[in-house]
Amino acid sequence: MVIPCIELCPNSLIMERKNFLRSLGLLAAGTMVPLKGKSVVTINEPLPTKQRSMRIAHLTDAHIADNKNARNGFIKCLHAIQQMEDTPDYIINGGDAIEDALYNTKSNVNKQWDLWHSILKNECSIKVNNTIGNHDIWGLYTEKKDFLYGKKFAQEKLHMEHTYYSVDQCGWHIIFLDSTQKKSNGMWYTAKLGEEQIDWLSRDLAATPANTPVLVVSHIPILCANIFLDNVKQRFGKFQIPGSWMHTDVQEIVTLFNQYPNVKLCISGHIHLQDKVQYNNVMYCCNGAVSGDWWRNEYYHQTKAGYAIIDLFNDGTFENNYMHYA
Repeated sequence: MVIPCIELCPNSLIMERKNFLRSLGLLAAGTMVPLKGKSVVTINEPLPTKQRSMRIAHLTDAHIADNKNARNGFIKCLHAIQQMEDTPDYIINGGDAIEDALYNTKSNVNKQWDLWHSILKNECSIKVNNTIGNHDIWGLYTEKKDFLYGKKFAQEKLHMEHTYYSVDQCGWHIIFLDSTQKKSNGMWYTAKLGEEQIDWLSRDLAATPANTPVLVVSHIPILCANIFLDNVKQRFGKFQIPGSWMHTDVQEIVTLFNQYPNVKLCISGHIHLQDKVQYNNVMYCCNGAVSGDWWRNEYYHQTKAGYAIIDLFNDGTFENNYMHYA
């Protein structure tokens, strides 16, 4: 805000002028800027104080199973989060909540989901928002005619109306994507969004105010570096990276994000390894796994079993820190 120019005053009027400005609070809050024959008083608007909007615990790849290591380990993780001095506002389940539904019978899958819900009910008091992972999908091909075949089973168990959705929370827009699609032969799975979801994502981002920061959640990484460390094969001097490890439509997604500077952070799991990749001012964080090496070992390669604590701030900045609980 700029006060209109005031003519320079003769010496006899200096004190009167100072008293007038002091009554407006301008001597304390403003700056006198001399111009040619003029004096301008500019009020410095106070900058907004950086404040945390919310704290999220990102738990991915819990792979809960009916064995001691899985049950005790998941409970230990949940207790560690809830016993923090600065407790998260809510939890994001990054997918692969259960051990595996792809190649199991309906009754077996039901037991896995029952165990997941039993542990959350008895051991967790923090609200959970869900993401679908590849192992959450019921993909036993012999059961294809069942109504719940595919993602419907996971949607029912996770109370998800849609496999992808977005929410507005504490000044941030959070987008939950569905990374897992059928291959061209109808079998599960490859990592991509598909035309319908890409169209929805484009419209969702366009409808989000430009000053609202965006967090994107996917199970499979949109972009990561750790796929080169996960037993990737080389043939004829070239890396051979499976289309199920990272989004095969990464270029399309990154091109879309490039149109929206308010897209700040993308988080994922799936690889069970932890890394951070920044590209075009967007940070991509792959946040390890609660289960480590599928509960066989607390380490998977060099990444220890854990979860991420994510602090989102009102100025669009963030902190993503990977934590160990074992």
